[in-house]
Amino acid sequence: MLSIIIVGHNNKDLIIDCIKSIRKDTSLKDKEIIVVDNGSTDGSQEAFKKIKEIILIENKENLGYAKANNQGIKKARGEHVLLLNSDT
Repeated sequence: MLSIIIVGHNNKDLIIDCIKSIRKDTSLKDKEIIVVDNGSTDGSQEAFKKIKEIILIENKENLGYAKANNQGIKKARGEHVLLLNSDT
């Protein structure tokens, strides 16, 4: 399994597009998508809760990119981990 970790802060549209791209363009069936939101105030967390296939980690404040990735890695179940920028 591949664990894909996406970190965001007030960039919900980019992350939603990124998730759509993963769904559309990958033939990899055995994957999980983990989104770590760093205390967004643009409605990101509410929007992400509607996407059933992701694992959402909600931070109350911006903990920074590295710490958020580490949170995702701790939650990951995959044999491999991909840290994916939301604008990919």
